[in-house]
Amino acid sequence: MPEPVVHVAGPGEVAPEAYYATRYAVLRAPLGRPPGSERLPDDDQALHVWVEVNGAVVAVARGHLIDGDGAAADHSGPGAAQIPSFSPLRHAAPDLRPAMQVRQMGVIEAWRGTGLGALALDHLLRASVRTWGARTGWLQAREAAIGFYVRMGWDAFGPPYDIAGVGPHRSMRRSLDGLFD
Repeated sequence: MPEPVVHVAGPGEVAPEAYYATRYAVLRAPLGRPPGSERLPDDDQALHVWVEVNGAVVAVARGHLIDGDGAAADHSGPGAAQIPSFSPLRHAAPDLRPAMQVRQMGVIEAWRGTGLGALALDHLLRASVRTWGARTGWLQAREAAIGFYVRMGWDAFGPPYDIAGVGPHRSMRRSLDGLFD
């Protein structure tokens, strides 16, 4: 495999259109969603990671700081399904904060299983610790991705649930304390 190149854009920095095109191709087009549904209202405040191979964006990951409990709209367009909260974050839990959430992570199908998803996730978590001092990571994993996240050190919690129009999910978390010392 040619050498992958990893890019990170911090809050306020602009990710290239190829990053958003890959987000759409991997995560939204398969659901029949319109172009633009891959964009989230707080993208300008998020971290964005993309991995290029031979100049093509083949893996993407996005993370943001969680102010509340993580409940949000699935996308910025009309008719967006509601994503449930992370129950442990509903309570004042200073040992869990700052908390970051992984969203919009995916790898072009031809590149899955090559380690590029793990590379993107690692860079996202490191950037979250550097940028926000994140102590915990949270995500809602599609059923097909749960095994990947478990291999990356994430723990599922709570019962499975369905996000309308997307499918079965599990909430997952992991500690980031001391991970990158």
